[in-house]
Amino acid sequence: MNPAVSLHDLSYSYEDDPLSQVLSSVTLDVLPGELMMLTGASGSGKTTLLTLIGGLRTGATGELRVLNTDLISAQPRDLLELRRRVGFIFQSHNLLPCLSALDNIRMGLELHEDWRHKGAPKIHSRCQEMLYLFGLESKANFMPKNLSLGQKQRISIARAIASNPVLILADEPTASLDKDSALATISTLNDLARQNHACVLVVTHDNKIMEYAHRTIHLVNGVISGSRC
Repeated sequence: MNPAVSLHDLSYSYEDDPLSQVLSSVTLDVLPGELMMLTGASGSGKTTLLTLIGGLRTGATGELRVLNTDLISAQPRDLLELRRRVGFIFQSHNLLPCLSALDNIRMGLELHEDWRHKGAPKIHSRCQEMLYLFGLESKANFMPKNLSLGQKQRISIARAIASNPVLILADEPTASLDKDSALATISTLNDLARQNHACVLVVTHDNKIMEYAHRTIHLVNGVISGSRC
């Protein structure tokens, strides 16, 4: 089975500070169907690694292939096409404040050509399905400013997974959630990995969800210092 994500000797420094070694010679393969968690102290390079894998950041050296795309030599159009195949769950939620909860999810689906071809009724039905999955059907028409942090987080997760992406990148997805919601969320991500053969990478400090990891990678100062299955 070919890896969904493959890194070899991947290194990264900030462009304006070439001496800052954020990642150093990271080598890692992640398979389809695997839920991997990235742990480490603040500043260890976890989020930088996640954004490089998602094509949100460029400038790394070494080898980086994601969904059969070489990201080291990728052109802007290649990166855009890759990002459309990835479900991003941001720690800061990144909901559009001018759109309702349902329309934030809808916007995510409308970025995908196959969902646009399915038409508005199918898209609307999928949005309602996702709201129900996260217990937020009563919040469909609420604007983000009227949602709690936990509700915003769940809407962000619903938007990220609604299209059934083959790669899900999650930065602290349970940070704003209570224990029950956190466990339900990581269970849903685990189901996507198992049933849809999706590759799921989760940056987390949340000990409550660690048992769901198929593998845990620990980063220290941009270097993999340990791996646990």
